[in-house]
Amino acid sequence: MKTTTIKVVIETPRGSTEKYDYDKKSGHFLLRKILPAGMMFPYDFGFIPGTKGEDGDPLDIIVLSEFRSFPGCMMECHLLGAIMAEQGKEKQKKVRNDRYLAIPICSTISQYLQHIDQLPAEMVTQLEDFFFNYNKAEGKVFHSIGLMDADTAFRQIHPGSHKRK
Repeated sequence: MKTTTIKVVIETPRGSTEKYDYDKKSGHFLLRKILPAGMMFPYDFGFIPGTKGEDGDPLDIIVLSEFRSFPGCMMECHLLGAIMAEQGKEKQKKVRNDRYLAIPICSTISQYLQHIDQLPAEMVTQLEDFFFNYNKAEGKVFHSIGLMDADTAFRQIHPGSHKRK
């Protein structure tokens, strides 16, 4: 079976109540904000290097695994797909800001999960709810508009690429 692999950089680790952002200019990770009480990142959250989304930032990715990494950790992951989403300020035009989903190649669960449709529906709903509430706390709206399979997600990350690893 072919796999769709990508490299990702973690900004905010699983379980963190703080949000970190990579500062390209300094090459360091900047503490951007503290999440509201009771809220934490459910999985490692980061970006896909060399990409740029409609919001001007690198594409966002959630890394599902049984372990927690650290800010700055780069890992090779198997792309599962994406939660397609629109995001923005309440009364302003929304931009597309999908959340890609992946599993580290070194994870013991990566051999069992190959596609987004293999994830439990409740897990996807919980991720959508997290981003809805995370954005709400920032005065933004987040609307999930569906799911994207791994092949489509890979082509979106690497436009013009028809070949998978």
